Amino acid sequence: MIYTLTLNPSIDYVVRLDSLVCGITNRTTAEEHYIGGKGINVSCILAQLDIKSTVLGFTAGFTGDAIEKGLCEQGIRTDFIRLNEGISRINIKIKADDETEINSQGPHISDEELDKLIEKTAMIGLGDTIVIAGSIPKTVPDDTYERILKGLEGKGVRIVVDATKNLLLNCLRYKPFLIKPNRQELSELFDAEVTNEIQTEKYARELMKMGARNVIVSLGKEGAVLFAENGKTYHSGTVKEKAINTVGSGDSMVAGFIAGYDQTGDYGYALKLGTACGNATAFLPGLATREKIEEILKKLSF
Repeated sequence: MIYTLTLNPSIDYVVRLDSLVCGITNRTTAEEHYIGGKGINVSCILAQLDIKSTVLGFTAGFTGDAIEKGLCEQGIRTDFIRLNEGISRINIKIKADDETEINSQGPHISDEELDKLIEKTAMIGLGDTIVIAGSIPKTVPDDTYERILKGLEGKGVRIVVDATKNLLLNCLRYKPFLIKPNRQELSELFDAEVTNEIQTEKYARELMKMGARNVIVSLGKEGAVLFAENGKTYHSGTVKEKAINTVGSGDSMVAGFIAGYDQTGDYGYALKLGTACGNATAFLPGLATREKIEEILKKLSF
């Protein structure tokens, strides 16, 4: 089973306006809402690829009910810890002349509720995969990911970590199967300006020395490169189409890579499917659909 972890899921409310003027009443031209969270995005793409997964994390209040119902309607299994207080986040995404986001903090998570989650993740076992993605809420300790991974040591669990800065670095000792920084994140991790292929490879391999088994570096319009544990380097291109949505593209790439590797055991194909999923999401208002993924997959160059 594949498990995805989203500690602070949300309802993302997207409003579109011709222009945003502060101090007056603005009227929208269109509205959309999505279930948000990096781990949840991974599960949603896996569902499009007919791969089952279970979503873990915390939900609360009426928005938590909506998150669980929405995922259930997509055929995605959930096993959330229900919080006693507060509501799951509502994030507002304003798309006008410029894009503006207002992200909520989310509900308070008590020590007892966090312990319940850690006990739940400790039940994951041999042959399973866990995807740990995104930032952590302010109300839980900074070492939360490390505590979860420590409980999985020696159990034969495949670990995928999609996080930034110290959250990522502190997980490397647990030898994650896959991490996926972009060049900007590499720059932040090593306090260096990473702008070319030589620098990209240098710092990606440094992350491998620190414990990462496979490293995908997303390169935006230039595609992506995978430094694999078999010693080989794989490159993927992109499809020339107008990008209208970058939110969730990285999560989609992670999902596609996991699916591709599970299906074939081939790193090159896994990167290709991951790239197709990431591109497909970028070309749609929401997350990628199966139809769009297959369309992009046929067009990808390597």
